[in-house]
Parts: sequence; structure tokens; C-alpha cells
Amino acid sequence: MPIISMFYGIIIRLYLIDNKHHNIPHIHARYAEFEASISIEDGELTADWELAANGETPYKISPL
Repeated sequence: MPIISMFYGIIIRLYLIDNKHHNIPHIHARYAEFEASISIEDGELTADWELAANGETPYKISPL
């Protein structure tokens, strides 16, 4: 089951537990008929991805 957020009409999906199809840290973004898959390469985000994928609570990340 993904984590889903929406802002400015953009739907963001983050799949944490499905390591078979989503083992590379990334998010899915959709706006109207447009879709994108964006990789997460930042060290802080990658560490949180690993925690979440293992069923642990991720650290809070300061907003940009």
C-alpha cells in the first residue's frame, strides 16, 4: 500500500513495503495525463527509505 500525498493537483505515491517492484528508492508523480518516476539519491532520503522498507519509522526531514 503506498503513501499518497497531493499538492497543487500533483499526486505523489511512495511505495515502502513492495521491495520486489520498488526496490530502488523513488517516487511516482502524476498530474492530469502526465506521469513521472523520480529516483531518490539524497543520502538523508535514502536512509529514511531503508528504515521505512524495513518497517521502521523514518526520521523527520526538514522541509526545503
